[in-house]
Amino acid sequence: MPLTLSALCQKIAPSVTLAIDTKAKAMKASGIDIIGFGAGEPDFPTPEAICDAARAAIASGYTRYTAATGIPELKQAVCTKLVRDNDLTYSQEQIIISNGAKQALLGALLAVVNPGDEVIIPTPCWVSYPEMVRMAGGKPVYVPMDERDGYSLSMQRVSAAVTRRTKAMILNTPHNPTGSVVPLEQLKELAELAVAKHFYIIADEIYEKLVFDGATHYSIAGLGEAIKSQTILVNGVSKSYAMTGWRIGYAAGPVSVIKLMGAYQSHATSNPNSIAQYASIEALNNGAESIERMRQAFEQRRERMLARISAIPELSCITPKGAFYVMLNIRGMLGWSFEGNAISDAMTLSALLLEHAHLAVVPGEAFEAPDTCRLSYAVSLEDIDRGMDRIEGFIKSLKPAHGASAPS
Repeated sequence: MPLTLSALCQKIAPSVTLAIDTKAKAMKASGIDIIGFGAGEPDFPTPEAICDAARAAIASGYTRYTAATGIPELKQAVCTKLVRDNDLTYSQEQIIISNGAKQALLGALLAVVNPGDEVIIPTPCWVSYPEMVRMAGGKPVYVPMDERDGYSLSMQRVSAAVTRRTKAMILNTPHNPTGSVVPLEQLKELAELAVAKHFYIIADEIYEKLVFDGATHYSIAGLGEAIKSQTILVNGVSKSYAMTGWRIGYAAGPVSVIKLMGAYQSHATSNPNSIAQYASIEALNNGAESIERMRQAFEQRRERMLARISAIPELSCITPKGAFYVMLNIRGMLGWSFEGNAISDAMTLSALLLEHAHLAVVPGEAFEAPDTCRLSYAVSLEDIDRGMDRIEGFIKSLKPAHGASAPS
């Protein structure tokens, strides 16, 4: 038999966001002054009290295997958090602790999707959603969200996408990459549709604490027992508590689903990091003040980036209500050229910006959103200004192509 490779793995596209971040860090390590608007992680240090809890766990000898689905103390902290913040009551057997929210998302899909099942994904979408669906044997079904509507969820389009093969929908609010926040009325409509048509909601709520302008995050699982029984809620400590490297996520859902997720996880990875689990107890129980400080800083940074974008005629964006991203409309730059390189799409533009302006952004093609780039404002105010200066200088250096007028 020939030594062939996995057909499934060959179909999986690597993460564009991680690839750009890796290249940017390599360039920075070589001495190049790179400004990174690409990575989706806070630039703040993990709060000291959380680090102290990790050190205490090491000193106490909590360095051995735990239960594959997480320690009871952390599961209870998750249950307490869900009651306190979301008015949701779950038992510990309805909770699984995972190696980051990403594993919880994949585990949820593996638990409910059979080959050929369809999973609805509103677009733009996080880069990993479609690949995870394919890894679980499912088929991604894209439902476009329109920039002209503020990237709001169109229930008419969602309803039209539902078929007899629809098994689930991935709901991400606050949203990566657009920063939109789904309002309560739309969530109610979605809950009614999911219950009537019998499909799961996989609710990615990792950015729930990062909302602005008085926006409110609502969990769809809180809209009644019927939709709660069909919802797998996914969250974690990475974004809100500046703990991306600690790799702790969690899911809450029906016991039948959580048990299957646990069975998969027990063979795939075993338990999440024991020390990080104990640190996460401190984060969930006592981290509210740290979250608010970071949220306020993100809001200030958002205002700075929006002001800089609005001052550049070739660029535009909607005002994000949550997360820490801006979805930049780059149509005003398409058709120009830089040093003989035609800018035909966002992939080309992002490559040129990294190579020549030493600025890392993520092309919209990674999010099923051509003619856009995602900019993260999880960087300092100084770096926002320096990065936007570089974009502005890059635009001024462009030449007209195909008879177009040069940018102003």
